[in-house]
Amino acid sequence: MVSKKVLSSFGLAAFGFLFLASSVFADGIPSVNLSVGGTAGPKEISTTLQVLFMITILSLAPAIIVTMTSFTRFVIVFSLLRQAIGVHQVPPNQVLIGLAFFMSFIVMGPTLKRMNEDALQPYQRNELSQKEALEAAGKPLREFMLAHTREKDLALFVSLSNKEKPKTMDEVSMANIIPSFIISELKTAFQIGFMIYVPFLVIDIVIASVLLAMGMLVLPPVIISLPFKLMLFVLVDGWNLIVGSLIKSFEVGV
Repeated sequence: MVSKKVLSSFGLAAFGFLFLASSVFADGIPSVNLSVGGTAGPKEISTTLQVLFMITILSLAPAIIVTMTSFTRFVIVFSLLRQAIGVHQVPPNQVLIGLAFFMSFIVMGPTLKRMNEDALQPYQRNELSQKEALEAAGKPLREFMLAHTREKDLALFVSLSNKEKPKTMDEVSMANIIPSFIISELKTAFQIGFMIYVPFLVIDIVIASVLLAMGMLVLPPVIISLPFKLMLFVLVDGWNLIVGSLIKSFEVGV
């Protein structure tokens, strides 16, 4: 049998899809009725276009939701780590993506819990309308992204929108928050990746200097440095250290 936690996760994911669509459909998500024949007027044409646009949003929803969570930081740091060590195919992409995915569930746990308690459960008990539930579900997600978004990045997209400057954070639209959050995460991930690169770079420089001093110019330094980098990473328990540091980085904020 499927556990209640799994069902709740699917429900929250579906709620996330509805939240994305709510930014387009202010009056709620239109119902879908399949029929064959011509349209009676402009109103039906407008509804049809809304449904097509909603389907397009739902097809892009997984990628959009991934960029609205901690997943971006994790997967980029893991990719840079793999390049720093010098093993470009180990671990495989599927392993790194899976690890980043489950780490994202840990980081997003409090946010998902609030979305479940404040929006999904009241909506299922008919205590909130669809619009009210979507607004309640969006609030914890907005707070999470704003907590890890640099003011400089947010100001950039607000200025690029060519709209009146919002007076409070509640007036900032998701269209400005999401890209600001993404580039803030990209910068943080590259900063962490640089710190990871440094010790492995030192090993490469030392090995290259030793081979040059010995006159072994034909032998590629990476062949010799790779075992040393792997040994260093294992001795310091690298995966435990990096995974723990990445998750804790969201507790202290940016």
